Amino acid sequence: MKQLTKAEEEVMHVLWQLQKCNVASIIEELPEPKPAYNTVSTIVRILEGKGFVDHEKQGKGYLYFPVVKKADYSNQSINKLVDGYFQGSFKSMVSFFMKKNDMSLKELESILQEIKKVENTSPKNK
Repeated sequence: MKQLTKAEEEVMHVLWQLQKCNVASIIEELPEPKPAYNTVSTIVRILEGKGFVDHEKQGKGYLYFPVVKKADYSNQSINKLVDGYFQGSFKSMVSFFMKKNDMSLKELESILQEIKKVENTSPKNK
């Protein structure tokens, strides 16, 4: 899966939220200052070329929709971050964020509880 630019990710977040929409609807959801219609249209076409978006005809225009799930892209992005900056170690990543962001013990315990929930519901643990 290809990496997205910041602008492409911003458009994808809108598409993941709206599920199916036209370029004007994407622009409405973007923060000020709003980008030009042609700019967003170009980004959407680039996303189509990368295999993230597809479209269907509606009247004289098009409705765009994501074909890559947000969870799939997020997982790939996190793995790339961990591999690139933490030598593939999630432990190193958590340690880094604890030190740099003054994570409290309560926050860490909450994360551990979430991990335990996932482990308990994982098919390989049943």
